[in-house]
Amino acid sequence: MITTAIRVARVGSVAELAAAALMMLGFPCLMLAALVPSVPAFAAAAAVTYLADLYLHRKGSYLISLLGKVRAGLSIRFLVRELLLIVLLARLELSEEPAFYAAIACFTVFFGLQAPHGALVTLIGNRRQMPVVTRNVDLVSRLSIPDAPPRLLLRRAGVKMLHLDLAAMAGLLGYAVTDSAAAAFAGVGVTLGLGALYVLALMPYLRAKRVPPKADKVLGAVSAWLREYRPETVLYFSGSADSTYQVNMWLETMEQLESRPLIILRERVIMETMAPTTVPVVCVPGGVHLMNMDLSMVRVALYAANVGKNIHLLRVPTMKHVFIGHGDSDKLASVNPFSKVYDEVWTAGRAGRDRYAIADVGIRDEDIVEVGRPQLAPIEPWRGAPQDRIPTVLYAPTWEGWDDDPGNTSILLAGENIVKKLVAAEPPVRVLYKPHPFTGSRSAKARAAHRRITALVKKAAAERAADPRFTPDPAAQAKAKAELTRLRARLDGLALAFDEKADEAVTSRDGLVDMRKHQEAARLRTDWNDAYWRSFPSYEHRVITGAEPRLYDCFNASEAMVSDISSVVSDFIASGKPYAVTDSAELGAEEFRRQNTAVRAAVILTNDAAGVEQLLAAVRDPAADPLAADRKELKEYLLGPDEPTSIERFDTAIADLALKSEARNVGQASHVVAAAGEAELAEGGVTAV
Repeated sequence: MITTAIRVARVGSVAELAAAALMMLGFPCLMLAALVPSVPAFAAAAAVTYLADLYLHRKGSYLISLLGKVRAGLSIRFLVRELLLIVLLARLELSEEPAFYAAIACFTVFFGLQAPHGALVTLIGNRRQMPVVTRNVDLVSRLSIPDAPPRLLLRRAGVKMLHLDLAAMAGLLGYAVTDSAAAAFAGVGVTLGLGALYVLALMPYLRAKRVPPKADKVLGAVSAWLREYRPETVLYFSGSADSTYQVNMWLETMEQLESRPLIILRERVIMETMAPTTVPVVCVPGGVHLMNMDLSMVRVALYAANVGKNIHLLRVPTMKHVFIGHGDSDKLASVNPFSKVYDEVWTAGRAGRDRYAIADVGIRDEDIVEVGRPQLAPIEPWRGAPQDRIPTVLYAPTWEGWDDDPGNTSILLAGENIVKKLVAAEPPVRVLYKPHPFTGSRSAKARAAHRRITALVKKAAAERAADPRFTPDPAAQAKAKAELTRLRARLDGLALAFDEKADEAVTSRDGLVDMRKHQEAARLRTDWNDAYWRSFPSYEHRVITGAEPRLYDCFNASEAMVSDISSVVSDFIASGKPYAVTDSAELGAEEFRRQNTAVRAAVILTNDAAGVEQLLAAVRDPAADPLAADRKELKEYLLGPDEPTSIERFDTAIADLALKSEARNVGQASHVVAAAGEAELAEGGVTAV
């Protein structure tokens, strides 16, 4: 019942649901206490509504925005509470006292201050907002960008301003109990004084020297930097905060390019959530601003996703446009007809080329280039069953997708069956459960299934901890945990961080990466990953969510994987390890293999998890693995040959396309010169006549 209430209310926890219920019940109790009248009851109900409201705001609860939509927003809730206090004073027969009129005047003036306060906060925020946000771009030598106002003034400013009424509320309630008018006037004075001071404190930050330069000057400075830097290859990306991983997977590749790289983003939220990089990054939210930027020196543009905002760069003819995607799989999204807009489509291996040919969506074979997957370099090859621990099986299902196709994910129909068989396997194996970050974002059923699977894994871990066959090494794990804490503190210290006054203008000004720190951070992340796997017993089942450890780290810690049709399977094939894919749509093994290239060397699982035993047998005895040769052949088909390396093929493809782009531009320039010459000759002939 509680779970249903949480889902219906769209809150994140029982505590959040309880806070929402208390706040909703608190206002009727306030009204009742005011009418009775009862000062203690009113004070208690007011405290509950204040605290519950504040808690929901800190949690970013959906209910807060919902209340605003039904005209019960934050300001209204504060006003209602204050009006009910006036009612309480009237019911206590204090309506003829000076303090009563002081209360009315206080709340009237206080709410009058909300307008200039809100206007100042909005104006300061708008004027501090940059038309272009950057990282690793030298703006200091070109622009004078002042420090931001203290976050104390601007962060959650509306909530802070409204809570200044606490002094008046406390003073007036104290007056209602003690008849001390001094308490009432003191509270009223504090509320009005602090409110006025808050407004006055904001005003200096509207002065010209306290705001960044205007948009045209900022854009001019960025364009000047572009002309000096002369980027040759651009990674272009647009998407939501949840899709940041799609650009993050290309950062290391961009850092390794032989040509000068640049990353162009379209949403501020991506800039805020993307991983650190040494590559210059320019975030241009406005389409007009992007189209007016000088990108004439760029020869190749790479696109990681098919999104509508791609058109803003696709319109530039002086560069060649390439779809590189954010994964390689047999999903329909991997053969999107929109790909026709690009000059070339780059796939990992021959499978991608054949996929487009079979789909017949208009992509010409000569426009497809096989470049491998540079991101797969960290994946370690299969070395056989481990000798010093039990084998590990990774369950990494994909998410439910945008429709209700049962073939999208195994979470709904097979997930629990798979995990139950794995945790009950004899000889035992360890299970790592790492769901897709989007799991449950669209489907409540998928979200519920994920919770049940998580509970299964945690229950199995608890049971194994009590099993006398498994003995932990507390000293070694404590040492590893201490190392994790030390490494995390060091990594946090090396992170690209700004002081509390920083906003996007300041982060653009100061956002130059320290190469030494960046390289040290990369080394420390490797050490952190090693310590993570040593921080708990090698037999312990584990649920792994979040950015770390990364998916590829989980690949390297596992001897086998169970997944669905997604790029995860194609990537795991790079390891050469046994893997299984669930036929959630119940197509049948033969048809499933026919439709999905990546499962040709997989163990096919049914929704009741039949086939898990075959996967585990291959892990325990690699010599008896019937699919080993098939996996090796499929790896080359999907991902291309091991030599030359993928990054070498990627660089070669960029260089080849850059030459085509340059040839096109030279040809166009020749046409312009020839046309100008013909026009001049024609004009000379007319003059002579």
